[in-house]
Amino acid sequence: MNIIDLLPVALLGALLGMDVVTFPQAMISRPIVAATAAGAFIGNAPAGLVMGAVLELLALEMLPFGASKYPEWGSASVVAGALFAAQSADSPGALAACLLASLVTAMLSGWSMVRLRRLNASRAAREREELARGSASAVVGTQLFGLTADFVRGGLVTLIAMIVFSPLIRAIAGSWSTNPAYSRGAVVVIVAAVSAGAVWRIFHGVAHARLFFLAGLTAGAAILVAG
Repeated sequence: MNIIDLLPVALLGALLGMDVVTFPQAMISRPIVAATAAGAFIGNAPAGLVMGAVLELLALEMLPFGASKYPEWGSASVVAGALFAAQSADSPGALAACLLASLVTAMLSGWSMVRLRRLNASRAAREREELARGSASAVVGTQLFGLTADFVRGGLVTLIAMIVFSPLIRAIAGSWSTNPAYSRGAVVVIVAAVSAGAVWRIFHGVAHARLFFLAGLTAGAAILVAG
């Protein structure tokens, strides 16, 4: 994919990267949504859905609020979904390689969010007097600066990750010699173990979590049967 082909994916990564903490926080940055949307952009939504399901199991416990540090899954899921959707259906090692690309992107994107917070704090400090007086222009300007900066951050992270990882994924998939069933099985076992640990902690830390889980599981099973 050339730069022109990557621009729609980068735009999607910018929008979903904003959704993580900035706007609108509508859960569209969750991996299963973001990766599926990215796969659809490439023309292979089912592959994006598979990648999104894998990443969702890893991100199950992540709650993006407060001043905590966490991986930024919105842009990272777009990268993984687009990369995986671009591979052939029987490409060996593609799932594992795209998962690695997503993890690296999520960590670097999380770091970029910390830097953005510091930039926002620095700008707010310069506007402290105007903000304290309730200046509408200062308030609006500060908000717009934060929104725009986060949009640019997500877009750049997505674009750079796609440029770096696209040739690497092709090279890895082309030289992968391990049985694809084994590599895919290893990925499933790893993400299942991580999600099981997250669910276990939620069960013991959130009131009525087991009931909510069973209700959701029942509803999902009913939808599958009805479909």
